[in-house]
Amino acid sequence: MPAEWEAHAATWIAWPHQVADWPRKFAPIPWVFAEVVRHLSVGERVRILVNDATSERSARQLLERTGVDLARIDFFKIRTDRSWTRDSLPLFLHKSDGGTVLLSFRFNGWSKYRNHKNDAAAGDRLAKALGLPQAFPEVEGKRVVLEGGAIDVNGRGMLLATEESLLSPVQARNPDLSREQIEDVLRESLGARHILWLAEGIAGDDTHGRVDDVARFAGPRTVLVSQEDDPRDENHERLRDARRRLELAKDQDGHPLHVVPLPMPSPLYFEGQRLAASYANFYVGNEVVLVPTFNDAHDRRALEVLGQAFPDRRVVGIHSVDLVWGLGAVHCMTQQEPA
Repeated sequence: MPAEWEAHAATWIAWPHQVADWPRKFAPIPWVFAEVVRHLSVGERVRILVNDATSERSARQLLERTGVDLARIDFFKIRTDRSWTRDSLPLFLHKSDGGTVLLSFRFNGWSKYRNHKNDAAAGDRLAKALGLPQAFPEVEGKRVVLEGGAIDVNGRGMLLATEESLLSPVQARNPDLSREQIEDVLRESLGARHILWLAEGIAGDDTHGRVDDVARFAGPRTVLVSQEDDPRDENHERLRDARRRLELAKDQDGHPLHVVPLPMPSPLYFEGQRLAASYANFYVGNEVVLVPTFNDAHDRRALEVLGQAFPDRRVVGIHSVDLVWGLGAVHCMTQQEPA
């Protein structure tokens, strides 16, 4: 599996339509998606899943209004339940012969939503539309459940994940599988030669601690890790533990990692619910790094850290106060197709 910063053929998103995911806040969400498309489409194609012709027409009109060059956009009529393509779409992998294969884990709606059948079927429909082969990771004839946001790779054989997301009995993804069996799947399906387990995700993450809000690779041996300085915040200890594990770790070749702290925004609540706001939920495009921002005093420092980590790309903040009410942010809504 290539690293996210390696060259893309395209980025895949699904046009937002599930109003219930953003109760009383859906109106600005298509505009946030359009802003993401506007920045990404400068450096790569953006391929958008739409439910029907009406949805495509609405998306085209909004994208035109925001200045997007529609010649750089491809639309696919593939129905979805939600717009979090990071988790619901297959992973695009390089084959040893130079081709591309879709790695299709089973998607079960984060063990939370019953209405996930369209998302679960999107991989098959995508493979048919693109004419690409699929691989289905299994253990003893049973497909393995895994979401793309639960892992991060450096493209050289190292993989990050959290025990909370993939190993905890509470997460209900693969309750019958042991740590060793999960690791075997990650090695065989993703080419992971070295797996580093962090403990927990951040507070407010209702998907049981995905790693893409905690720590992310920014180079083969560079990892950005979220850091909460307030000892009274429930994220303080869990993120300190993540940093400690990273600083003690070695990469797939036995070299130490370069660990860079990334600030956390102040706690963000809406209607009494803490939201999983994290700058680590950034997305690396061909020419731009899109970073969720939260009208927070830490926004500027987070953008500076990302700018230093990716000096060859523009770093752009995407206002995500409304977006994160849908329990996801910029990384959650994107999926890269490697060149």
